[in-house]
This record gives sequence, C-alpha cells and structure tokens, in this order.
Amino acid sequence: MIKKIYKITGMHCTSCAMDIDGELEDNGAIEAKTSYARAITEVKFDPEKIKEERIISIINNLGYNVETI
Repeated sequence: MIKKIYKITGMHCTSCAMDIDGELEDNGAIEAKTSYARAITEVKFDPEKIKEERIISIINNLGYNVETI
C-alpha cells in the first residue's frame, strides 16, 4: 500500500471533496480523505489495483487541478 498527498485547486465546497473521495474509492483507491479547507487529498492505494496516473486523471476529469506534494 502507498500513501500519497496531493494539492487540489478548484474546489468550491465540501461537496467537491466528497466527490473526489467517492470517485477515487469507486475506482480502486483503498481510502481517500480530501480536505476542502486544506485543499489536499490523502490517498491510500495499492499500485496493483490503481496507478498514480489514474488517480491524477480522475481528479482532473472531475474539473480540479492536482499536483503531488
């Protein structure tokens, strides 16, 4: 298991954070914790089930900008 932290820009509310968490977990992340207030997401994932590139792509496709911290 790998844990990565990403900086997220473009969120407007806590609902945005919940959308990110739901999409990541629905697509293979073990756990996603996104904080609207801190503008970050912490993602735990198994690289055999979901690649980091896919995590970034999912967040981008939701309309947010993401960068690895």
